[in-house]
Amino acid sequence: MYFDQSSYEIKLDWGRRGARAAAERGDIVIIVDVLSFSSTVVTAVQHKANIYPYPPPINETAKAYAKELGAEMVWGRSEAIRVGGHSLSPLSFSSADYARDFVLCSLNGAACTWIAAQVPALLVGCLLNASAVADTANRLKLEMDVNITVIPCGEKWSDVMEGEDELRPGIEDYLGAGLILSRLAGTKSPEAEVCIGAVKSSGHRIRDLIWESASGRELRERGYEDDVTYSCQADISYAVPMLQENRFVNAGDPV
Repeated sequence: MYFDQSSYEIKLDWGRRGARAAAERGDIVIIVDVLSFSSTVVTAVQHKANIYPYPPPINETAKAYAKELGAEMVWGRSEAIRVGGHSLSPLSFSSADYARDFVLCSLNGAACTWIAAQVPALLVGCLLNASAVADTANRLKLEMDVNITVIPCGEKWSDVMEGEDELRPGIEDYLGAGLILSRLAGTKSPEAEVCIGAVKSSGHRIRDLIWESASGRELRERGYEDDVTYSCQADISYAVPMLQENRFVNAGDPV
């Protein structure tokens, strides 16, 4: 196939379709959704919470799944203000969540995770844990003798007309993916190389670029400036969420 980047060990592909293609190849997958699925999951796992991803939307089926697990729902930010509890804001998680169970739905990160759940290893990465997730992926690649695909999830347009693509590529995910890709070992596809180039070109302006990006502006205008500031920090976490038995555990912790 022209589009599968199959001759390279390290690949980059977008969104749900990219997650499906990576799963069909049997690659290790790194899900990157900087604002906010990945940053939220990394933070929750860092605080030893148990996160069960579930495809959107939050409906009666999702709530029943949470009830079956004895878990709490992670709400959208505005909904959490109304009903209380945790939200897709990474700052809603803390050390008080040790060993607590949560079900997390999201349009992008959780959806891509669900699609690729059966891959040899599924990791969650972002700026917060870029080096740690790359180190873990490099180790698993050698142990499993498989390739790696990094999936920047992007966003979904809310006003798509018939015949239009609903995926909105997000530069925050592209830059997060590029930082991770730059630390992965192996032959890299042109798509991966260009993504790395975007990070190198951005240099110390990554935070400013994400702050002023469409996704950054959206969150800031809704009152979540702190989420953007927090999620733009690079390499402040050693947590590496890895999907095991339908929940994310820290790949550095004993199972």
